[in-house]
Amino acid sequence: MSYLHLSFYSAFTLSSLGMAFHRTHLISALLCLECMMLSMYMALAMWPIQMQSTSSTLLPILMLTFSACEAGAGLALLVASTRTHGSDHLHNFNLLQC
Repeated sequence: MSYLHLSFYSAFTLSSLGMAFHRTHLISALLCLECMMLSMYMALAMWPIQMQSTSSTLLPILMLTFSACEAGAGLALLVASTRTHGSDHLHNFNLLQC
């Protein structure tokens, strides 16, 4: 395993651990989720270069598009929940209420 693979795997692992342990604010959970998507994007962008394949070069662009949509939806959810609940603490949210 090269150092490049190790850095992608460690970035993904650290961001997933951050997602698991730092669950007090919604913005920190969204930031960890965005870091996971960025490490997956970088690994997916380097994969066709290492395999000398030209057939899968559009996959990183497609994933980046979905990541941008996910970030926009997450920020909209953050703004809406901050307006209704007054803060972005995750323990204040009750999923049984509308």
